[in-house]
Amino acid sequence: MERLRKYGFIAGFLIVPVVLYSVFVISPYIQAFQISLTDWDGYAASPAYVGLENFAKLFDDDAFWQALRNHGILLLVLPLATTVIALFFSFLINLGGGSHGAGMRGIWGSKFYRVVFFFPQVLAVAVVGVLFRAIYRPDEYGVVNGVLIKLGFDPVGWLVEPSIALWAVIAVMVWQAVGFYVVLFSAGMAAIPKDYFEAAALDGAGRFRLFFSITLPLLRDTVQVGWVYLGIAAFDGFALIQVLTGDKGEPDGTTHVLPVQIWKTAFNYSEYGYASAMGVALFFLTVTFAVLTLRTTRRERIEF
Repeated sequence: MERLRKYGFIAGFLIVPVVLYSVFVISPYIQAFQISLTDWDGYAASPAYVGLENFAKLFDDDAFWQALRNHGILLLVLPLATTVIALFFSFLINLGGGSHGAGMRGIWGSKFYRVVFFFPQVLAVAVVGVLFRAIYRPDEYGVVNGVLIKLGFDPVGWLVEPSIALWAVIAVMVWQAVGFYVVLFSAGMAAIPKDYFEAAALDGAGRFRLFFSITLPLLRDTVQVGWVYLGIAAFDGFALIQVLTGDKGEPDGTTHVLPVQIWKTAFNYSEYGYASAMGVALFFLTVTFAVLTLRTTRRERIEF
């Protein structure tokens, strides 16, 4: 009876969030899988079942493969660049000031820098997109090109040159994401006992050695989580790219990503079945990345 009462108490707290999660998360996924097996146009009451035909079409869809190539670049660059920059700033904020008095400290003004780095997180993605459209304007009214012109250089078409458009978008994504991971990694560094750093500093270890021999190994689990989140973000980018370059992935599809193609296929072409097939493919790509990352970086937990 006591065990029944205990589990009944726990179930009472869990039943509402589990029901909400099932209705608003699990159910839409199941419906997407069902729709991907039909030719539903968004209006028909009884769409025809086509089996795996929509998935077979993906192999001959150039736009789909172009989007996958772009996601591949994002997957390589976004997590790496964001993690490296965030780790660097986090170390400076928490331990960059070296030893002082009773322990280690961050650089001067570290609390102010935390606020500055986190500021992009409070901006809506659409606002960030509009802001950087103004910054990237290809004439003298653009912030970057205005400076280049004053210095005697020719203006650069940041969002209209195929060779640099995707990199310009990635730069915005990194700028927006760094602040959150600075806070995340700073929290992880704050949990590491300062005695380790003080003992290493007394033995003559410099900042470079402190970072690679103490900070990074003890922060590995936090970095792993951040890497997975950033990888998932690399499979998204819908709102930012939609605002910056539109639903055609201009120029010449170089900024084309799957979420934008899914939106365009469903709402512009009314091919909801085919769009759902793309969504299912994106779902499995994201899950596969997360599982592989967690398995390949798994190790025994370090206690401190």
